[in-house]
Amino acid sequence: MRGLETGKTRIRHQVFTAIAQMAYEGGNYAETLERLPYTIIPGEVAEYRDSIFTERAVVGERLRLALGLDARKYSTYHQLSAHLDEAVVAEKYYNPPLINVIKFACNKCPDNVVTVTDACQGCLEHPCMEICPKNAIVKKNGRAKILQSDCIRCGKCVSACPFHAITRMERPCKVACGVGCIGSDELGRAEIDYSKCTSCGQCLVNCPFGAIADKSQIFQTVLATKEETPVYVALAPAFVGQFGPNAAPEKMKAAFRRLGFKDVYEVGIGADLCVMEEAEDFLKEVPAKHKFMVTSCCPSWSDMVRKHFPEFAENISVALTPMVLTARMIKKKYPNSKVVFVGPCDAKKLEASRRSVRSDVDFVLTFEEVLGMFDAKGVDMADIPPEEYEPLSSCGGDARNFAVAGGVAQAVVNAIHRIDPTREVKVARADGLEECKKLLMMAKAGKYDGYLLEGMACPGGCVAGAGTLQPIEKSKKTVASYAATAPYENALDNQHKDYLPLIRE
Repeated sequence: MRGLETGKTRIRHQVFTAIAQMAYEGGNYAETLERLPYTIIPGEVAEYRDSIFTERAVVGERLRLALGLDARKYSTYHQLSAHLDEAVVAEKYYNPPLINVIKFACNKCPDNVVTVTDACQGCLEHPCMEICPKNAIVKKNGRAKILQSDCIRCGKCVSACPFHAITRMERPCKVACGVGCIGSDELGRAEIDYSKCTSCGQCLVNCPFGAIADKSQIFQTVLATKEETPVYVALAPAFVGQFGPNAAPEKMKAAFRRLGFKDVYEVGIGADLCVMEEAEDFLKEVPAKHKFMVTSCCPSWSDMVRKHFPEFAENISVALTPMVLTARMIKKKYPNSKVVFVGPCDAKKLEASRRSVRSDVDFVLTFEEVLGMFDAKGVDMADIPPEEYEPLSSCGGDARNFAVAGGVAQAVVNAIHRIDPTREVKVARADGLEECKKLLMMAKAGKYDGYLLEGMACPGGCVAGAGTLQPIEKSKKTVASYAATAPYENALDNQHKDYLPLIRE
């Protein structure tokens, strides 16, 4: 649950903090890594799982993934520090898969099983038995019992029980996956079909056993900050409130400088530039060349279009994403530099690994990972003095609202109306990949000809990304409040728009 410390989030935070601290302190990395599971899981009594040895083994795999290394196969012997030399570099792109199932941490959760709970009262009416079309419910020891071999999982008994004593149990990671890429291996453990996966990370967020984890570039990013080449931060609009109540926007530059970064640029700048491009695309392409246009900002959404609706690949706007546009602007200003994108999104990690983007974005970190860096360096937002406060780079209110579902499309519409006040722009949007699929099915049926289609992989938008730390509804409010403080609203008023022709080169 976002904003609530649980055993899973606590372990993740300890792992990210430990890897960042290891990179900052240096020394014998292999020796430190081998010792870390015992530091994170001390003592002899298990707290989270049945065995302390399993706990340490799971932490070990999380540490490897946080280093950007592959998870180990437990049918073959490998030390925890195996291939560590591949991680001790200042540049490392993500080797797929990005999202990984730690098999021995998986609980083999029931998948679509209807079962009777202890709340059953053994009532006289027993509507569950009467409504079952397969006579799969019998009475045993005074209570209802479902014969699983006969059950067709229609759910009629679930609805009929007056005590809500019958429930449908489903695998949480599978339910959270909007593209149906979660299945089971031969042992009943979760397995990801990467040909369908868009790396949104919602399975990671929703697995209550912490059996799904993503790779990170924390270690490599810290090493880069220790070198002579300056590293700049491109900070996504959803950052507001993610680092705690004391992390006001005007403290961000000072906070990141304490981590070794040169400066911070708000990705809202790139969002404004993206709006300009998408507005131009829409005016030129719809309906002259394409029946509708698909926004390009969410990489999981655009990846889903390519994988599941390849016939619409040409409908995706050719506009570069805000992350890439901001990174290119930074590198135009500072040619000999590196850029780390800090945001809510797991899918951005793979976007940055594309050959067309690699030279623009060197690292991608989530808010959750950066919080580990702050703790590793002992950065307390409350201790940043007023004389170090500095506003972030100027961008529009529409750009800051990119972080919330509907914000991208609204920004494009506002820009189009500035360019051509007479142009009608119809919009349809969806958030959550399951709803996004429905949207595209409707488009396939011709329901959205002439429309601008906005899709967000995460329910609620970027504020619900896999790397966020704050409750989603709270994030929506803080983003809206921050957007209201912007010096202007419409993307076309961006003072950096002169960079757009240079970035396109």
